[in-house]
Amino acid sequence: MAMWSRAWRVAVADLLPAYSGCRGLHVTAGRLIRAQRPKERLEAVEIPGLEPITFRDRMHFVPGLAEPKHPAWEREWVDPLHRRGPKYEEMPLYKERPCYTFHQRTKLLEGVKQALWLTKSKLIDGLPKRILSIAEDPAYRIENQDERVKAAISHARFWSAPEIRPERARFCPVLMQDLLHLCRIQQPQFPTLGSRMLAENYRVSATWERETDIYRVCGLNGMLLSSKHPLPAMAGEEEILSTDKHTLPTFYPISPNIDLQLTNVYELHNDTGFRNGYPFPHAHTLYIMESSIIARSFRPEPLRAKMIMFTFAEALARAKVLYGEEPKVLHNPITVQCVATNGRQFQFLVFQLNTTDLQSNDGVKNIIWLDQDQFLYDYAKCLPIIRKKVIQVPAGLSGYCPETFSKFLALYLHGAV
Repeated sequence: MAMWSRAWRVAVADLLPAYSGCRGLHVTAGRLIRAQRPKERLEAVEIPGLEPITFRDRMHFVPGLAEPKHPAWEREWVDPLHRRGPKYEEMPLYKERPCYTFHQRTKLLEGVKQALWLTKSKLIDGLPKRILSIAEDPAYRIENQDERVKAAISHARFWSAPEIRPERARFCPVLMQDLLHLCRIQQPQFPTLGSRMLAENYRVSATWERETDIYRVCGLNGMLLSSKHPLPAMAGEEEILSTDKHTLPTFYPISPNIDLQLTNVYELHNDTGFRNGYPFPHAHTLYIMESSIIARSFRPEPLRAKMIMFTFAEALARAKVLYGEEPKVLHNPITVQCVATNGRQFQFLVFQLNTTDLQSNDGVKNIIWLDQDQFLYDYAKCLPIIRKKVIQVPAGLSGYCPETFSKFLALYLHGAV
């Protein structure tokens, strides 16, 4: 009888596994147990004109007596850790019309397509011919260029960090500073490079209207190389007017403002990040390092969208300062460059702002040149990768690509040669 009872319990546990997820049934140690619902707590009934008898005077819980209601305690001093801020409706910057904000941690779901729609831009693959001609001309090369670039990579990956596998947030800024230093040593040959300034930890803010919504870009965005003289326009007048026939990309049924922060407390403010009278007012090149500002890394597609949005914000904020708030087609387009990297892979972008009339999809569009996924090197390993007693990746630097730094240098020298 005991053996039959044990076999029956095992059969129940094996034949009814699906019933264990049903409401009110649980199989535990071969037994079928019916779960009990928690007892619902009765709500307090208030009768007008009658005061409930509570255990306030008893100073302890008494069954059968009502729970006393104490008034909210208010501090007589300001505690910064427990301070209650005002409601959104009571703030002076509150507006009924919401605003969609793009900041340094925003990752667009549709990536470049969504950024093209938000900035009303046309995309062209590859860098402009003017920059490519500088990159291919041997007259603009640095003496012992390849050896110096390899030394910069070794400094960032091997010499500056004691770890075998340094974190990206550590070696990426070191590599960027070393590459910029190699570009700056060209100043004796090109004196115009002395009229530039590199700024860090500055904030940009730009607002615009797109169809029926208000959009804003604000926050930190890497390092900005600014100059006393603006960059020349890449596209001529005929090419700018031909963008009137270009159709912006669509990603229906996804909303264009997906992943953007919605807020009702904002300020319609356009600021380049510098005060009036700054001797280097024109943005030249924006350098974005993937792990220098935030801990969460960006994939290449959201990183390229971030490049477009912040470069557009730089150009738009400068255009609002020069030409006012009224939307118009610019007679002198504003050009801003951008370089983004994760320490190994580089993205190059050139943005030309042709119009500030961004509300509709018709009319002149802005132009973007994008050269993506350019590797400076393949691997930089302190220890070799060995699989099945075969060296798959050797120790040290391997797979160096000199064309990537040539484009990096060409963007830096653009406007001075």
